[in-house]
Amino acid sequence: MKARAHIFVSGYVQGVFFRNFTQTCALSHNLTGWVRNTGDGRVEVIAEGEKRDIEELVAELNEGTPSSIVENVEVNWEDYTGEFSDFRIILAGF
Repeated sequence: MKARAHIFVSGYVQGVFFRNFTQTCALSHNLTGWVRNTGDGRVEVIAEGEKRDIEELVAELNEGTPSSIVENVEVNWEDYTGEFSDFRIILAGF
């Protein structure tokens, strides 16, 4: 079943290659979407693909990188749109 998740990861997740980690994990699960840092210190993710693959991504985000400290992963499920062709890192615009 195709799904879309809007995810916010909080903790010590900026400056520790978390966006690169997220992109690598998402691509390994054939997900599309994007990841970016937010101005409040979180990492924001939009991921689309098979729901089970997104759930696996969420589990990996909860683990984080060796340098990160993940305190919370908030997942908001949304309707699948199919608007993305790949999974990108978006540079912060805050």
